[in-house]
Amino acid sequence: MEKIYGQIDLDTIEKLADIINKKELSELTISDGDKTITLKGKKCPPPPPMPMPMPVIAGGAPVQAAAPVENTLAASEASMAEEVSGKIVKSPIVGTFYSAPSPDKPPFVKTGDEVKKGDVIMIIESMKLMNEIQSDFDGVVEQILVSDGQAVEFDQPIMVIK
Repeated sequence: MEKIYGQIDLDTIEKLADIINKKELSELTISDGDKTITLKGKKCPPPPPMPMPMPVIAGGAPVQAAAPVENTLAASEASMAEEVSGKIVKSPIVGTFYSAPSPDKPPFVKTGDEVKKGDVIMIIESMKLMNEIQSDFDGVVEQILVSDGQAVEFDQPIMVIK
């Protein structure tokens, strides 16, 4: 048995990779003292939107909704894009937004801070995993659109960088 990493052999790594694929996990991190190994899987696509039930009037005929939900969401995102000038940082996963590494530490970034591509700008906690999110852009943080500890959805705008 070939040892790859400390006491972890190739078979163990392959079994962990199989678990990641079967469970459709995006990442698995294992720590043992000062040694850490992280296995990353495929990025899971967002779940399809749930269809809206059609309201029914007393006679049993379905009532047509005034505006489909998709059009309403697209319109609100379009109006937000018009109001916001700059690059919008969106949540890559569903989870809880944290602006700092811990409650007693300062936030990664504040409005007015300059960031470089690759800088950690937030944490999204998902399924008890703390995922550090890096900036895809160079610029200045113009606006933070969510509050610390707020639940966020996949692709939800979080921050604006100019």
